[in-house]
Amino acid sequence: MGRVTTTDRRAALRAGAGLVVAGACAAGCARTGAVAHSAPDATSPPTASPTGASTAPARPAPSPRRFPGQPVQVAHGPRGRPRVALTFHGNGDPATARALLAEAERRGARITVLAVGTWLDAHPEMARRILDGGHDLGNHTMRHLDINTMSEADATREIEDCAARLKRLTGSVGTWFRPSRAARASPLVETLARRAGYPHVLSYDVDSLDFTSPGAPAVTRTVLDAVRGGSVVSLHFGYADTVAALPAVLDELDRRGLRAVTTTELLS
Repeated sequence: MGRVTTTDRRAALRAGAGLVVAGACAAGCARTGAVAHSAPDATSPPTASPTGASTAPARPAPSPRRFPGQPVQVAHGPRGRPRVALTFHGNGDPATARALLAEAERRGARITVLAVGTWLDAHPEMARRILDGGHDLGNHTMRHLDINTMSEADATREIEDCAARLKRLTGSVGTWFRPSRAARASPLVETLARRAGYPHVLSYDVDSLDFTSPGAPAVTRTVLDAVRGGSVVSLHFGYADTVAALPAVLDELDRRGLRAVTTTELLS
């Protein structure tokens, strides 16, 4: 073999270095088409998901409030204000719930949803959907059983288990508690609800009876015959009659100058 000169060695070294740089560019540029970018730092703004929604964590939901001058069990708000609260038992087919929410929002109405814990387990996305629409979200017990007939231990679990679901999903136990299968809470359940962090128990003064499936005209008539300023109306998700009745109810409330607001707004 011939002798390798110093010049030849330098040329070989330069060629090898060029191959290393080319390999690095191939590894980095293949992903970006130009220069490989570093990962965003902790101060970078939230990115958007493929659907366009922000991936930033949602803010915690409002917590229960005490309303001075209001009884522990609230059945209606101030009668002198042109406001009413449409409150819904949160259970049943989520498609029906979404239809009700969309119709209310389309007309500028806000509602209150008292969610059943097992419903939240089955449809956890509904908690954030309700809050994102500007509505109130509360606790309607874990399994929607007759809470007033339960032992203290069982009733406590019904309230606290649903509160835990709400807390995990939204950061709050919800703004309201309503007893299941009863318009009013027994003294024991009232005490347990307050112990769980709810200063008030939400009752109502207008029962739509929509859960009896009487037909949309009957639901509309029952609500409008009884509603007045300050009323809290009991309605339900999961019933087609309720979806069909809501536009007529909102139209007539508007004609009477009554605005559908959340229960928090009703009492504020």
